[in-house]
Amino acid sequence: MSDAEEWISAANGSDDLDDATHNRLVTMLDGVEEAVGLDHLIGILNGGKSHSGDDVIRCYVGFEPSGKAHIGWKVIANLLRRLLDAETNVLVFLADWHAWINDKFGGNMESIQLTADYMEDVFRALLDHPDEGDGPGQLRFLRASELMENPDYWARMLRCAKNQSLSRVRRTFSIMGRSEDSSDGDLSKFFYPAMQAADIFELEIDIAIGGMDQRKAHMYMRGVADSQGWTKATCLHTPILSGLKTSGARMESFDHKMSKSDPSGAILLHDGAKKLKKKINGAYFDPNDTESPVYELIEHVILPEFGILEVRPNPKYGEPSDWEDMESIRNAIGAGALHPLDLKIAVAEMLHKGLSRVSEYFEKNPDNLRAVEKLLNL
Repeated sequence: MSDAEEWISAANGSDDLDDATHNRLVTMLDGVEEAVGLDHLIGILNGGKSHSGDDVIRCYVGFEPSGKAHIGWKVIANLLRRLLDAETNVLVFLADWHAWINDKFGGNMESIQLTADYMEDVFRALLDHPDEGDGPGQLRFLRASELMENPDYWARMLRCAKNQSLSRVRRTFSIMGRSEDSSDGDLSKFFYPAMQAADIFELEIDIAIGGMDQRKAHMYMRGVADSQGWTKATCLHTPILSGLKTSGARMESFDHKMSKSDPSGAILLHDGAKKLKKKINGAYFDPNDTESPVYELIEHVILPEFGILEVRPNPKYGEPSDWEDMESIRNAIGAGALHPLDLKIAVAEMLHKGLSRVSEYFEKNPDNLRAVEKLLNL
């Protein structure tokens, strides 16, 4: 039984789902590392009202506009594509004021807003330009600055901060990529988790999405919902991709997380074929380490998108082969039936194939990408 099937089976109301609705839910959960609070989502699928009171299931993922996109965005995009296919509404929330609090671009809001324009381009390309709007199966974008124009937002944010201790808030600082003792000299950072919770409530979200590094923010939100008697969104958490040079145990601090601040350890969505091959060739790879970044790219990016890993070695050195699951790939590497270099070449080639829509879009529409590169002095 898959993780999705186990989560569904354990949730209240799952026995009442018909086959078509059950399959729709599996589509939403496929590839997710953790699902929290499925009862809310299953209640809607069983005929209950969504958070907003209508029949539209609304999903949300928030991003700080902070620079060029890396391959981890593909993990989120693969989930968003499935949610669109499952006829939910998907919101990409561009957290401009959150980025300002987190000192992105030195707090220059003009640079943050320009990067948000670029991010809209990226997600349209990654998702193959879906219909946009507020209905089922549609994509929409919103900036925090637009949401904050509503004075009711600030009352909501204060309620999200009420009765939360400073130590409790400090424990969420990893959602900003910060340590617990990093921000005692900046009060604004203590408002960040309350703002993130307020975003979800104000937008009447049914499914809150994020990487596992956002889990603390979502648990904060669910705790606020309990204390205030508000609707608790279902939370879906995707895997975190490791930096290409990373090895060893994974820590809760997510020190292993791929970061665009380390160019040699991160795959950017705009990397060409030669650069991809060079980066993957230099990536850490231990056939016996199941958390090798090369394996992670196959499991969380390539297989979810294509359903297959195509290995096409030089005919002098081996025969072509196709692989559909991680266990067979690991076994073949361990047995010597699949050479690590051939595997790395295949990963680079399939990542390039998966990014072709992005590169084609920005070749025709380069302005926002060039503007961000100018900001970053690239």
